[in-house]
Amino acid sequence: MVIIGIVAIAKNLAIGKGGKLPWHYSADLRFFKETTMGQTIVMGSRTWRSIGRPLPGRTNIVLTRSGNVDAPDEVAVFTTKEQAIALAVNRNTDLYVIGGAQVFHEFAGDIDRWIVTEVPATVEDADTFMPADFLGEFQLESKRDLCDGLVVSFYAREPQN
Repeated sequence: MVIIGIVAIAKNLAIGKGGKLPWHYSADLRFFKETTMGQTIVMGSRTWRSIGRPLPGRTNIVLTRSGNVDAPDEVAVFTTKEQAIALAVNRNTDLYVIGGAQVFHEFAGDIDRWIVTEVPATVEDADTFMPADFLGEFQLESKRDLCDGLVVSFYAREPQN
């Protein structure tokens, strides 16, 4: 099982505004769906509320400190990242960390790979950002052009000596 962070990020490191994605690119949504289909995804409660429904074809996990999330029975609600990892191992899938900022922070030391869609915009008044150094221990493996100026970069954690 591999733990993969997947995020779309603006030039100013923005990932959210007002509890939502601050852009809409069909190519990015298609890429996200193709990449995560059949896998286990974990998100925070704010991301869950912004999506508003389970993403089909994937095992959906909501990670929340309070455990107080209104979710249908097919969505697992956990209070620890260890529970999310255990479910992905049990399902024999990779675990995709899809946001938001708190969940990315919680899994920072566990993420093996990053898939980063670079959005060709700066988001004014954004309120949620990725840390400038989140790729500090990772090396670029490849890039892929989607369209509309979107570039997806694939990173792997650098081997420890």
